[in-house]
Amino acid sequence: MIFTLLALLIGLIAVYILYKAARILWQNSWFVGFCRGLFGLALIGLAAVIAVTAFDLYSYKQVLQEQVVATINFDKIEDQHYFAVLSDKNGKEQRVELRGDQWQLDARIVKWKGYLATFGLKPAYRLERLSGRYYDIEQETTEKRTAHSVHPDLYGVDLWQVVNKHPDWFPIVDAVYGSATYLPMKDGALFEITLSNTGLVARPVNQVARDAVSTF
Repeated sequence: MIFTLLALLIGLIAVYILYKAARILWQNSWFVGFCRGLFGLALIGLAAVIAVTAFDLYSYKQVLQEQVVATINFDKIEDQHYFAVLSDKNGKEQRVELRGDQWQLDARIVKWKGYLATFGLKPAYRLERLSGRYYDIEQETTEKRTAHSVHPDLYGVDLWQVVNKHPDWFPIVDAVYGSATYLPMKDGALFEITLSNTGLVARPVNQVARDAVSTF
């Protein structure tokens, strides 16, 4: 909820800036109008950047408790080559090809620090990347690797990256990666990925997945 409210607030700021830019551009007068026009266009650009930032922020979901964030199942194409179907908690599916013996799902996690943490504000997350790897070290260094973005950034605006690279600028927010442990890929295997305050956890759901985990 808090991230939705923040995104809404930033979106309203963008709308206000766009309104002011439209008023400036609407007024007449030559040189002054020209200068106002440039300033108005600059405000439109600023409003666009702020609006995209609001959308980027809205893509993060709050962690209220340990919850299922995705499921993944595998269909074998050939040895060490699989179709992976990743479904998020809203039912959105992504079907990609993964090579190797194991898979891993990464997520971005945003945690509150300092006095905000004492208010009970929960962390937020966004699924980030699905990748495969080979169990054999030689294959891992020589064979083709596969990794797929789960949620691409909109028009290059990435607020999380700014916080992650410059933590000193945002002392009340912590932007970190969370990853599920590498687990085996197996034809017909189904796994469930949950997220808590400590990170991602992947668990086998069906017998095929449980057998794969126990014998790998």
